[in-house]
Amino acid sequence: MIVGEALGLLGLGVAAGVVSTVVSLASVVSYPALLAFGLPPLTANVTNTVALVFTGIGAAAGSRPELAGEGRRVLALGPVAALGGATGAFLLLVTPARTFELIAPWLIAMASLLLVRPPSGRPHGEHGVLGRVALFAVTIYVGYFGAAGGILVFAVLTAMLDRSAVKLNAMKNVMAGLANAVAALGFAIFGPVDWGAALPLAAGFLVGGWAGPKIARRMPGHSLRYLAAACGLAVAIKLGWDSYAR
Repeated sequence: MIVGEALGLLGLGVAAGVVSTVVSLASVVSYPALLAFGLPPLTANVTNTVALVFTGIGAAAGSRPELAGEGRRVLALGPVAALGGATGAFLLLVTPARTFELIAPWLIAMASLLLVRPPSGRPHGEHGVLGRVALFAVTIYVGYFGAAGGILVFAVLTAMLDRSAVKLNAMKNVMAGLANAVAALGFAIFGPVDWGAALPLAAGFLVGGWAGPKIARRMPGHSLRYLAAACGLAVAIKLGWDSYAR
């Protein structure tokens, strides 16, 4: 990879890392860019997932104020997210993508509408079986492809936990990061990762992931939820058009 391409991927990674931690749309930015750089779809997907690990690392570092006191919840819910990510990675490597392409727009649209709904004040709690099953299901999608997958995780955590949007966003970054990390490990061993593209993209993701929480915590009130919901609906419409208009 020439220097210009590497610098382009670095800058792209910074932008996508910020977008990921604020509105959970990194893959919507970075995946098409990897395709534009000439990577085949499967290679672009697994390369993007490997690089996204560094968004999670940067986001965790940048979200330390929001994550203070949440260690017990991370330890309780983290294995569920990790298992979901591993399952998604396995499915990507052994099944055709068409099924997920057809389901993804509906999942993202429903999650986005849930974010628009005013909080009920009656969270299901992190110990509820339904919430853990939902978290497992959405992190399967994160490990499989993940376009707007963070919005699905955000919506599930909103239903599970009675926390501010900024705290939930920080938890979302950690859960999605764990799912990505486990999926990335499988892809690094068994998948066609383009390391020349993954390394500069990962460096940019690290910087963008660290900067994103600083932006998110300055957003007033429920604006973070509404912005994520609006972006999610836009992605759902785009993915739905691409999937069903064939």
